[in-house]
Amino acid sequence: MPEYRSKEQKRTFYKSSAWEKLRLMALERDHYECQQCKREGKVHVDSIKVEGQKKSVELNVHHIREIENHPELALEIENLETLCLGCHNKQHPEKGFGKDKQPIIWDDERW
Repeated sequence: MPEYRSKEQKRTFYKSSAWEKLRLMALERDHYECQQCKREGKVHVDSIKVEGQKKSVELNVHHIREIENHPELALEIENLETLCLGCHNKQHPEKGFGKDKQPIIWDDERW
């Protein structure tokens, strides 16, 4: 069974054709909607590519059980869910994502 512990191992996995195919299947299954936003009664769908501009990434396919700890589930569609960037970042606070921003304090010097 392959391991996905190093950045290079993960990079190779996420560039593989098997992952790309499964990722598209998960997006289609989830109707290109963030499943966490949907659970909260919100709607967050994928962005639309505008002619001549690069499409912004709005959705990620998230491994519910991380591949570094559960490599056997890396290519199991039941272990995947579509999340918007905000919800995906909240799932990974250990990587520095989803932390609350410091409030802006307006004082005489900032004014």
